[in-house]
Amino acid sequence: MISMDSYHEKIRKQFNELTKRQKLVGKYIMDYPKEVAFHTAKQVGIASKTSDTTVIRLSYTLGYSGYSELQKEIQSTLLDDSSPNPDPIKGFRNSSKSFKDKDFIQHAIEHDSRYIRDTLEGLDTKHYKMAIELMINSEKITVVGLRSSYAAANWLTFSLNVVVGNTIMYRGEIDDANYFLSQMNEETLVIAISFPRYSQETYAFVKAAKNKGAKVLAITDDELSSPFGQLADILFKVVAPDPIPLKGITSTFAMLNLLITGIGASEDAKVQKRMQEYDQTSEEFFPFTKN
Repeated sequence: MISMDSYHEKIRKQFNELTKRQKLVGKYIMDYPKEVAFHTAKQVGIASKTSDTTVIRLSYTLGYSGYSELQKEIQSTLLDDSSPNPDPIKGFRNSSKSFKDKDFIQHAIEHDSRYIRDTLEGLDTKHYKMAIELMINSEKITVVGLRSSYAAANWLTFSLNVVVGNTIMYRGEIDDANYFLSQMNEETLVIAISFPRYSQETYAFVKAAKNKGAKVLAITDDELSSPFGQLADILFKVVAPDPIPLKGITSTFAMLNLLITGIGASEDAKVQKRMQEYDQTSEEFFPFTKN
């Protein structure tokens, strides 16, 4: 179900296996793809404070025949992007006064809107569609998000049970991790939500699930520095200032909402049947007060 990885995914998944100097080049490519697309290996080596030899060796390590093939893929990716993202920070600075002079509510609206836009515009369309397909077709879904990520994980679990069902939430020491893991196989999807400071228990659980053959969808803050970078089959990055658990809550829920909306809008028969059954059950058992 997962197609051939792009240069972006190859760097993310192999990052911890790269040499120290190759990591510098990989980070530069991730941060400045437009420059790499039109610069020589020597120029990229200088810009990343390494060398053209390191750039070429990284290309081989990632599975390319050379730097030219890697560069062509980056160029193709940039050409395929029909909706370039303007610099939101520059626009925000030019159109805004200092915080002291601004209406607090207006400042909050502009601040949150900027990071929501950056988060959602940064999504890879192909990976988004793959994530929707995985959530619909997986036999079981386990959501894990501990400590500051608990609220987001809880909401996602509830919402997934509305649109696809078969979703459970791992709650850390409250639950039996061995039982959860014993039920996992290649048809299981694990969705991990984690931000700095990353929960060691979340990481250990996801790593064990990966060893069981489960697919992993990670929602975190960075492809390279996050420990979930190499574990994830699909990774979505939340853009927000530190600390993300406090200041990134709107961006996080915007992303989760987009995932649920994508499933709900699907014409898949499984989704339509699940939502009909959910509505029927709600009519038969109405656990809410009536006015």
